[in-house]
Formats: sequence, C-alpha cells, structure tokens
Amino acid sequence: MQVKQVYTLLNDVVKETLGESAVVQEDLTGLVALGETIANAIGYDAYVKALVNKIGRTIFVNRAYQGGAPSVLMDGWEFGSVLEKVSGDLPDSQENETWELVDGSSVDQDIFKAPKVEVKFYNKKVTFEVQLSRAEVQVKQSFQSAEQMNSFFSMLYNEVEKRMTVDLDNLIMRTINNMIGETLYDEYGSGSQTGSSGVRAVNLLYLYNQTVATPITAADALYDKDFIKFACYQIKLVSGRLPKISRLFNIGGKARFTPRDMQHIVMLDEFYSASSVYLESDTFHNELVALPKAETVAYWQGSGTDFSFSETSKINIKKSDGTAISGSGILACIWDRDALGVCNRDRRTTTHYNAKGEFWNLFFKYDAEYFNDLNENFVVFFVA
Repeated sequence: MQVKQVYTLLNDVVKETLGESAVVQEDLTGLVALGETIANAIGYDAYVKALVNKIGRTIFVNRAYQGGAPSVLMDGWEFGSVLEKVSGDLPDSQENETWELVDGSSVDQDIFKAPKVEVKFYNKKVTFEVQLSRAEVQVKQSFQSAEQMNSFFSMLYNEVEKRMTVDLDNLIMRTINNMIGETLYDEYGSGSQTGSSGVRAVNLLYLYNQTVATPITAADALYDKDFIKFACYQIKLVSGRLPKISRLFNIGGKARFTPRDMQHIVMLDEFYSASSVYLESDTFHNELVALPKAETVAYWQGSGTDFSFSETSKINIKKSDGTAISGSGILACIWDRDALGVCNRDRRTTTHYNAKGEFWNLFFKYDAEYFNDLNENFVVFFVA
C-alpha cells in the first residue's frame, strides 16, 4: 500500500480555514484515490517488501435504477395478441314529432338508425433481450465466501435490471415522441413550424409575440418571466377546455372529451423548473400561477452531449409510416389516458446450461405493444 504524508498540506489548509491566509492553490495529488486496475493496484508491505497486500473489504456497486419515463404502462394478457378498441360517434339530432301531430296523419316510429361505431385493431409488438452469462467455478477463487460471490452476481443482475429499465424508458419515450411527431405533421406537414400556431400543436412563442411590442426568441423564452406566465396560462386554458366535448383536439376529428382526472400531462424539466423558480417563488398566491400537476422528463429524445435546451427539447424521427418529421422547443404535452400506451407486456427469463464450459446463459426477454390512437385527444406545446 502506498502511504503519503499529508502533514504539510494540513498545516497549510488549517491556515485557510482559520482565516490566517488567503485561499491558495492546494496540491491534492495522491490524497484521494481514483482507483486503479489490478496491474497497478498490487502493493507490498513496508517491512520485508515482499508480502502482497490483501483485500480487506469488497464493495459491490449495486444500486437500483428507477427510470424516469412517464407512467403509460397498461395491463397485459396471456392469450391472444390483438388489442381491439371500439369507439362510438355522436348520433345526429332529429325532429321531435311529439309537437308536430296532424289530424289524420301517422307517425313513423319504425325507421332504423344504425349507430356510428369504429373499431381499431392493434397487433404489432416489439421485443428485445439482454443476455448474461454466469460462471461460478471460474470465479470462486476470487472470493472469500459464498455470500461474497452471491453479492457479486447480485450486482450483475442489477446491471441487467438497469439496462432493461433504460430500454423500456426509451421505448416509452419513443411512443410519446411518435405521437408528438404525428401531431406536428398533421398541423404543419413537413414545412416550417414557425410563424403560426394550431389547436393541437400550440406554438406558444408565436402566440406570445402577437401580444407584445418587442418579440422574443425561443432561446430567450425560458428566461422571460412574462412569457412563462403566458405559457402557463395557455396550458391551463387547454387543460380546462379538454373536458368539454370537441373534435378539435385529436387528429381523427372525433368527438372526444378528456376529464381532468384522465389527462396525462408531461413537461420538460427546464420549463417546469423555470415556472417554479420565476413564478411561484415570488408569488404570494402561487397556486394562481402554478402549472397543473404533471410528470417531468429530462429530455424527449436525448440529452445530446451537453444537456442544452436545443437538444433536450427536440425530436427528430421518422414516424410510424416512415415520414420524417422534426420539432424543436417542445415544452409540454397533454393527452388523453387512452391516446397512447404500452400494453400486453410479457417479461420472462430463460436459461441454458453449457456443460462443456460449465456456465449458464440467462436471457432476459421483454415483449410489449406500443400504440398511438390518433382519434384521442393530444396537444403539444412548443416554442419555434
């Protein structure tokens, strides 16, 4: 083991902490261990210089990862594969002949009016697996007990769990991103999303700039208190309109309504945090400016290399039919509980023992169906 004397450093540090000297550059070389590979880590005693240092304690990095994707998981089923979704449409009103009776005339009550019903079938599944090979005979020599070896394998299983959680989170976000892409494309096609706003794809920056003398840019929006107030107002406004039946808030033009308790609201962290800091922190009645209860995401598609707003707030995809669509400055989405989801989930593990090599192969498999229903309400808010 390498041992370094640090009394000189401590003598200098105490002068800084007691106020006897100004803060100076400190040489922390060799103070904090950063870890080494086995080739560099073997040490010898300071007595005969030949006894190899022993491992005194082993720490397994075994921390569970909860993930952070919005909760859109639905139930599954054991037999069959097709998800059938049946919905009706509003019937037409007609004349009430109770008040139109004429002497000698008949009232026909035998006319058949067929109900308007639409049935959608979802029958696409995606799948992935994670493989882990477990060998016990080969690693027993590296541990001091069965408990220690089991802790090692527990760490490896946890890495599999983390990977599957990351993959599932990413698939959930792609389910949401596809719906965002469908909505943007329906409102704007492949053209520019600046210079106008729609009902389902709401350009908050465009709407705000129509109300002020000095327009702002998308880059400045999250630092402008007045814009954030306006954005919160617009989101709360739409959330309040969705419970009223309308054909305006879904691509299919169906008569739909979404009560508040069936609204799923997801916001970008930067926007949600800006609202909390710039509005709620210095407002006495902060419930008046607070956004509706929502889940948050760190990004829609990815963080990029620096978590910049230009990366976290954008999507760049080919949606389900292969059409390319991109969007930037996406701040929030509100959708009906039935507009998208993950269902028919099937997670299982299969194992195989290789007698020749004396190891097990474990295959952690995950199947699920991911769906968008364009007949259900979905609204996206963005700045462009």
